[in-house]
Formats: sequence, structure tokens, C-alpha cells
Amino acid sequence: MVGDCRWLTFSNGPAFAEVPLAVETEVSGERQPRDDICTRLIAGSAGIVPYMGHDDVTHLHGMHVVHSGPRQAPPLVLIHGSGFSGGSWSPVVPALADQYHVIRVDLPGHGQSSPAPSYDVPEQACRLAAVLDELGLRPVTVVGHSSGGYIATALAEQRPDLVGSLALISSGPSPDALLPQSVLLRMLIGPPLGPLLWSIRSDAMLRRGVTAVCNRPVDVPDDLVAEVRGIGYRTFRTVLRRNAAYIAERSVPDRLTALDVPVLVIFGAADRRWDPSSAHQYDTVPNARVEQLPDVGHLPMFEAPETTSKLLLAFAAAGL
Repeated sequence: MVGDCRWLTFSNGPAFAEVPLAVETEVSGERQPRDDICTRLIAGSAGIVPYMGHDDVTHLHGMHVVHSGPRQAPPLVLIHGSGFSGGSWSPVVPALADQYHVIRVDLPGHGQSSPAPSYDVPEQACRLAAVLDELGLRPVTVVGHSSGGYIATALAEQRPDLVGSLALISSGPSPDALLPQSVLLRMLIGPPLGPLLWSIRSDAMLRRGVTAVCNRPVDVPDDLVAEVRGIGYRTFRTVLRRNAAYIAERSVPDRLTALDVPVLVIFGAADRRWDPSSAHQYDTVPNARVEQLPDVGHLPMFEAPETTSKLLLAFAAAGL
């Protein structure tokens, strides 16, 4: 596979911030497939071994699904946050795929997945459950970043038979934990300038939007910038509203307390999207462990990939 893929160099990496807003519904068409992304190290990088294996790609229930690592290994499902794609997990996949069957999904309207009629969190979890059922995977360790943690939680609520353990990375516990966002992000997402700016966003503007939630320097790969650009304005706003509604209805710690599942919470101690002290709201959850990473912002996968990988590997192994 090495000869077939484009090399991208990461020192850290991307995503797109989320801000709860009022919204409409979706539009847009299919996205064109892209080549698989591989990573390689450069001097001073975090030390993650590049993944040298073959990634298998499938499309199930309108969702783009990428498999890494041995299929016979225990399954580990990675769910990205709003405005991301499955490619946002690239810095941690090499270490995880060495021991696990890693499944990355592009959520509806993101990456290479088709738009959906609804972006309600429970409905997104239902679609993911259908994918896992078709793949015949259970129980799985599910990892969600940011709002991907809400979909992971909803999956455990709906289908406890599918979820053996649950890890949340930078998932804000409740609406009151949201920090004020940068002027750039508010302009990009909110009316009246949002729709206009969205259509003329430069790569530099997209990268500034990504790095606004990071505490450590990050490099945003061109392929990921392209996938962020492919997300429709109305789709993004709709997704944000549905995410906000999910945690406003009931906080994530309250939802997790009602579940009988081991939980790992990873939170950057310098998160710029959610108040870092809000991580302690998860202390009330039975069977939960909270890990705060010093000097790390909203993107631990890119800002501290080695530490994040080690935490996920130890957590997944404990659940076997």
C-alpha cells in the first residue's frame, strides 16, 4: 500500500470547531472518493510508527468506512467530531491498528459520506449501529472525539449489546461548559456573513479555524482541509444544533451514569472549546476514568498522539 498512497506529514492536526446555533436542513451531493492517507514521521514529531498495512474501504448505509489493522483483531470504532472526517484520526491509527481492527467512519454529510435527511444524534447512532450490524461486529470499543462522543454515547444507550466500552475525547459534558469562540469562527458559522464567507473560505482561513481550538502548534494536511471544505454550510449548522439539543436535553455524564459500561474520558487541560474544568463533571460517572492532558487543547489526537494512543490501547485492553 505504501507505493499507492500519498504521503502526508503530520506534527499535529485538524478538525473544525463547533458552536451551537439555530439552523436549517441540508442540501449537497455526493463526494468523490480520495486516496487513502498514510503518515510518515519527521524529525521532532511525536514518535508514532507509520501504519504500513492495507486499508480497506467500504460504503455501508451511505457511510464511508475505512478498516485498518487485522480483521480478526478486536474491533475499535473511531467517530470524528462535527466538521471533521475519519481522516482526522490518522495520527493515532498506526499505533491502534497494530493491535486492533480499527474502523473509521465518515458521518453523514462529512468526508466521503452522503448527506442525510436528519442529523439528530440518536438517528446518527442508529445509522452507525446498522453499519456495525452489517459488519457483524460486537462488542466493540467505541471512541468519539468532541461531538462524536455524543454519537458514541447514544449508540451505547440504544444498543448496549454493541458497545463493550466507551471512550470520549474532548466531549463537552453540558451546554454551560462551552467557552466563547473566536471571532473568526463566529463569523464563518453565523449569519449574516456566514453563508458568504463559507463559499469563499481560503485554505489559510480554514487552517486558522482549526488551530483556534488547539493549544499546541498543529499542521493541517491539505487532504483534510479539502474534506473540511466539502462540508456544506447548512449541514454544518444543522449538525451543531442537533448536537446542542442532545446535551441540553440531558448531560453526557447523566446519560453515562445510566449505562453499565466502562468509560474513559480524555480532556485537554488547555481545551479552547470546552472549559477544561468541566471534565470533572464526569467524575460522578460509575466505572469512569478521567485523564487530563497538560498543555493540550481540543485535539489530543494531533496535539499528543502518542499519549492519546497509549491511553486508548490500555483502556481497550482492559475491556477484553
